[in-house]
Amino acid sequence: MPVESGNSAAARQVKQKRKSHSLSIRRTNSTEQDRLGMQRDMLEGQDSKLPMALRSNLLDLFGQIEREFENLYVENLELRREIESLNERLAGEGQTGDGGDLSKGALKTKASHSTSQLSQKLKTTYKASTSKIVSSFKATTSRAVCQLVKEYVGHRDGIWDLAVTRAQPLVLGTASADHCSMLWSIETGKCLLKYAGHAGSVNSIKFHPTEQMALTASGDQTAHIWRYMVQLPLPQPPADISASLDDDVDFSDKDEAEGEADGPNECPTIRVATTTLKSHQGVVIAADWLVGGKQVVTASWDRAANLYDVETSELVHTLTGHDQELTHCCTHPTQRLVVTSSRDTTFRLWDFRDPSIHSVNVFQGHTDTVTSAVFTVGDNVVSGSDDRTVKVWDLKNMRSPIATIRTDSAVNRISVSANQRIIALPHDNRQVRLFDMNGVRLARLPRSNRQGHRRMVCCSAWNEENQACNLFTCGFDRQAIGWNINIPALLQEK
Repeated sequence: MPVESGNSAAARQVKQKRKSHSLSIRRTNSTEQDRLGMQRDMLEGQDSKLPMALRSNLLDLFGQIEREFENLYVENLELRREIESLNERLAGEGQTGDGGDLSKGALKTKASHSTSQLSQKLKTTYKASTSKIVSSFKATTSRAVCQLVKEYVGHRDGIWDLAVTRAQPLVLGTASADHCSMLWSIETGKCLLKYAGHAGSVNSIKFHPTEQMALTASGDQTAHIWRYMVQLPLPQPPADISASLDDDVDFSDKDEAEGEADGPNECPTIRVATTTLKSHQGVVIAADWLVGGKQVVTASWDRAANLYDVETSELVHTLTGHDQELTHCCTHPTQRLVVTSSRDTTFRLWDFRDPSIHSVNVFQGHTDTVTSAVFTVGDNVVSGSDDRTVKVWDLKNMRSPIATIRTDSAVNRISVSANQRIIALPHDNRQVRLFDMNGVRLARLPRSNRQGHRRMVCCSAWNEENQACNLFTCGFDRQAIGWNINIPALLQEK
């Protein structure tokens, strides 16, 4: 029998390897083709509204994605092997360097020391930042103490707006979609007077700075000025107050609210206005008194704001320029300045300090409807929007806001406390939040099954003269609520 030489045996082994490699490739390709064919058969058997060609194309794309992940996985394994081999080599060099090369050992020791220092610094920084965040959350939840004091129930529809009188006697006024406006005793929660002179929804209410006169704006395209005379009842004992709270807070639907409204209907009713302002061609959504109380400004859905003389009821100026319906207007407490907000995402500042020139500035700081813009006692304007932000502006530099508050819900008519400089934010999601002028959150008013609003909160108003009940809110649950907000003196100084 012939014996093969060494070269021929090596050549035969190489041929066998090549043959086995080509067979393995053919097996792999055939296996993948079989798998794709089986998947296509499964797709044909499944119920789907996609065309077969589209489903086959998707299958090919997913196959390509799978192959890419496979390649990445293989590369990852190879990199891990290289890292392990490098680690082994470094370990071996370190052992030999201890007795041989001192410089390598010193270099490695220095590197390991710097690495440990870096890791320790990262850990310390992370712990410090985390503890700072946690402590800020803890401080936020305890910055203010909020307590429900009184509920004012009697309207038959949602309450759009509320205000507190600026002169004695101190009463609460509400404007409702039930075509009525009511005056309430703050201490007892009883209705003292009802104004029923409007033929549409009453959208806002504001009181004269010094006299017993109220200004209401309505969906009947008019604004009314009416005088009132009220006599405050004696406050009830604390036991009666708590009992009334327990009784009033349980209603949840309209029928029960109408049952509670029988009492306030017995209060005196005014049906004729002292002055009627008629110049708008659309819903009058808001109105306010200028400083001094001799002129009023109204904002309407006809995209204009009107300035009237109170004594003559004549139209003095028509303020035009907004591209869409107006949503609110507000006057400065000490200067002849007016700010109007609109659905066109802007608010405008009108200056009437110079009788010969009436300048206007347009501010585009929001991306959605500006629901309200109000002045503060200082030189600030605070604007709220449906874009879920509230921005604080400086009248001396209105190019950019000095603070921005971001929320999780649209913001309705806001109010700012003159004494404490706190912003009250009523939301569509039934929440009311309090922030300072720097945008730091102070508190959220309680809301549960026993207290708080059950529907959209439309407006808020501060009462600077009564510390027992210094914030009021109203909403579409047909009730107004009086709150006691206690802010620590340290925060007030800040």
